Amino acid sequence: MPTLASGYYQETFMRIVMMGTGTFAEPTLVALLAGPDQVVGVFTQPDREGVHKRGSTRQVGRGMKEIAAEKGVPVFQPEKVNLPDGVAMLHSLNPDMLVVAAYGQILSKEVLSVPKLGAINVHGSLLPKYRGAAPVAHAILNGEAETGVTIIRMSVGLDAGEMLAKESIPIQEETAGELEAKLAPIGAKLAVETVARIKAGPISGEKQDPALVTKAPKLTKEMGLIDWTKPAETVLRQIRAMQPWPTAYTFFHRDGKPALRFVIAKATTLDGFWLPEFDRGMPGTIALGPGGSLWVQSSNATAVKILELQPAGKKRMAAEEFLRGNLVKSGDRFGAEVL
Repeated sequence: MPTLASGYYQETFMRIVMMGTGTFAEPTLVALLAGPDQVVGVFTQPDREGVHKRGSTRQVGRGMKEIAAEKGVPVFQPEKVNLPDGVAMLHSLNPDMLVVAAYGQILSKEVLSVPKLGAINVHGSLLPKYRGAAPVAHAILNGEAETGVTIIRMSVGLDAGEMLAKESIPIQEETAGELEAKLAPIGAKLAVETVARIKAGPISGEKQDPALVTKAPKLTKEMGLIDWTKPAETVLRQIRAMQPWPTAYTFFHRDGKPALRFVIAKATTLDGFWLPEFDRGMPGTIALGPGGSLWVQSSNATAVKILELQPAGKKRMAAEEFLRGNLVKSGDRFGAEVL
C-alpha cells in the first residue's frame, strides 16, 4: 500500500470505517458519507431493549443503522469489538482509516492496528479536560464556562492521544442533551477536515498536558439524586447535566404519606429570594411563593424555584399544574428516600 507521502490518497479515495452511536455520532457519519472517500462499514452498538438499557446516556436520532442503510453501507454490531470476531469483521473491510465518535467501547491495541492510517476520535470536550464517557454532563456539573470538540489520534490510553483539531463554544443554560446536540455538527465538521488533512499528507498534533487531565466517568442513576444541602446554582447545574439520562430526582415527603419519587426537569433561582418558611426549615423544605410558585430551600441562604417536574408514574408537568392537583403545603420536604 503506498504511503501518505506518495500522494496516492490524494488521487483516489480512502476506505473509512465509522464507529459510533447516537445523535453525537450521526452528523459525523452523514458528513463522511457526503464526502469524497468511501465509507465501507459502520460499527454501532447492538440494539438494546429500551433507549437507556445498561445506563446508556446516548440519545438516538435517525439511527446509525438507518443512515448507513440508506447508502447501502454494511453495518456491524458486535457486543465486544475487541474479541476475535469483532476484529475479524474490521479486517474484512480493509480500512485505511477509522473514525470514532461516542462508540461506547474502549478499543484495544489490536483493533487500532487494523486501519493503515490509524484512527481518530471525535470527543465532546476541550481535552485534556473531561476524558471519559460523559464529558458534556461533567462540564455542566462543574460549572465550566465553555466546552467544545477535540479530534484526537487514538491511542490505547483513554482519550489520551495527541490533539489534531479543536473548537470551543460557550456553555449557556443548556441541558447536557441540548449541549451535545450543539457540539455534534462541530465534531462532524472537524472530523471531515481532519480526514482531508491526513489524506493530503502526514500531520502532527499537540500532546495533552498530563497535569491538566480531568476525568468524566459514565453517569449512574445515583448521580441524579439531588442534594438540597448544596447551593442553588449547584442544584441547577445538576438538573441540566442529568438530562436526558439519568435525570435529576428527589423524594417528596408529607405527613402520613409514603415518600414519592419526583423527577425535577426544569428549575431556576433568584438572587436574594427568601421566604419565611425557610427560616424555620432546613434544606429541602418546600414553600409556596408568590403567584402559586413552588420553591425549595437549598444551602447558603439560597432557594430553587421548580418550573417543571414529573411525579412517578405521571407525565411531566409545570409546577403550577402540579400544585393545582395536589395537596402540597409549605413545610413539606424534598430529600432522600429516607430522611
